Amino acid sequence: MWWFQQGLSILPAALVVWSAASFVFSYITATILHHVDPLVPYISDTGTTPPERCLFGIMLNVSTFLGVATMYVRYKQVDALNPEKPNVIKLNKLGLTLGLMSCFGLCIIANFQKCILYYIHVVGACLTFGVGAIYMLVQTVLSYLMQPELHSKDIFWIRLSVLLWCCSSILSMFVSSVVLYSGLYGTNLVQKLHWDPQEKGYTAHLISTISEWSLAFSFLSFFLTYIRDFQKISLRAVASLQGQTLYDTPLIFGSEEQTLLVAGSI
Repeated sequence: MWWFQQGLSILPAALVVWSAASFVFSYITATILHHVDPLVPYISDTGTTPPERCLFGIMLNVSTFLGVATMYVRYKQVDALNPEKPNVIKLNKLGLTLGLMSCFGLCIIANFQKCILYYIHVVGACLTFGVGAIYMLVQTVLSYLMQPELHSKDIFWIRLSVLLWCCSSILSMFVSSVVLYSGLYGTNLVQKLHWDPQEKGYTAHLISTISEWSLAFSFLSFFLTYIRDFQKISLRAVASLQGQTLYDTPLIFGSEEQTLLVAGSI
């Protein structure tokens, strides 16, 4: 049995691989068609112009579904492992709420492009990565509270390291974006898809775009730490029949009605 066939480990693995592919495929398409510069454009810029915009939106919508499924399974796992710990239960519910908000933000990013509805797109980004960072913090704290009985110390330190990576990327992107859009380097930079290295503000732009890519992959990397945990979870569905028909009251036809029904007259 392959590692991704064990338990539900396919969920976080699919989330990471699919989401990373949505960024990479959109970037490749936009670069080949010369819609963006090949040297580190904003991720959102690679999903602004058709046809990559369509690809970007569809793939991120699938990522939203995978994210919701992964976060819910994580919530049920922690809930089952800590049935009588009030602090863990409260943090676990908070984590699920934050995770669903982050997924909703990703859906906004997928469907509201930066160059069309900029402020809505920014709200989606704040929900995805800002609230997502708090979700990562909550899960890291849960990992700390669950060690050493249920979690090893190694997984806690790994998640803490990824969290610090994510927070440093957010800080770097925020500072560089404030400098870039301060008005010192011109206006209407939101619509700008092509940059000349000799232009003023290019350095701030480059720092901002690199920080955004770093942020995206730090966020995805956090879910890689779920794979080993999810290998110990199984999911099954049980069908329970409440009656012999799909109706509340079985319909009884007379012999004449049955004949007409078969003949197609009624």
